[in-house]
Amino acid sequence: MRTLAIAALQTTPVPFDREATWERFAAQVRAVRATFPHVQLVVVPELLLAAEAPLLQARADWMEQVAEPVPGPLTDRIAELARETGLWLVPGSLYERDGDGRIFNTAIAVSPEGGIAARYRKVFPWQPYEATEPGHEFVVFDLPGIGRAGLAICYDGSFPETVRQLAWLGAEVVIQPTLTTTRDREMELVCARANAWTNQVYVVNLNAADPAGVGHSAIVDPEGTVRQQAAGGEEILVDVLDLDAVTRVRRYGSSGLNRPWAQLERYGHAIELPAYGGGFRPRPSGRE
Repeated sequence: MRTLAIAALQTTPVPFDREATWERFAAQVRAVRATFPHVQLVVVPELLLAAEAPLLQARADWMEQVAEPVPGPLTDRIAELARETGLWLVPGSLYERDGDGRIFNTAIAVSPEGGIAARYRKVFPWQPYEATEPGHEFVVFDLPGIGRAGLAICYDGSFPETVRQLAWLGAEVVIQPTLTTTRDREMELVCARANAWTNQVYVVNLNAADPAGVGHSAIVDPEGTVRQQAAGGEEILVDVLDLDAVTRVRRYGSSGLNRPWAQLERYGHAIELPAYGGGFRPRPSGRE
């Protein structure tokens, strides 16, 4: 059995105080290690370590002040914490400044050895409200001996292309840090379930807690069933994801019935998809 034990921390930053936010984050990660020693991966909400404020308190110049390269000083601290605790860390997302001065909303995955296993720049910023540059590619990474995960950030989940592409790249679980402060959170949860069901993957959609966000984080299984859902305040969702369930569901169907991936494999190449410049191509690996 291939299992991934995760802790999704629905928490908040200390607005505009990166050092206090870091201390709070590091203490929470260490507490997870001590309290739940079976956990392998910890994820926190979008832009947590950027110490962003709630929506109507945000400052237009804040991302310019705190953006830094990846790798850089902040990612070095994250790597050190990963080595200390022996955990995989997906520390929400960061404001990344590239060599040309552009700023991206970037999620990373850091291995227990302290290496940056994946860097993903948010392809679909929440425009016109979010001023970061859009990324241009989707990213997956391998958890050795366990399986393959994909990264998405918040508004990405509103575009079916995101999770479809991650699943096509072999992702069995999609980790989606989120920072939603508005009432469209209900529709984001609809999208999380739909993305999980139509692509037969786990979706870990982790929002910030009140007052930074409206909470209601969810873990959805590859049949679209919500395994856990938080309320609005600070919570921790601990779960053990059976990644072999992805293989089972794709082989025998959701509820033992529906097999969209298998059908796409058989007939997708013959379907004209002008929006994508062709048909559905077979996946590049032998993963279910």
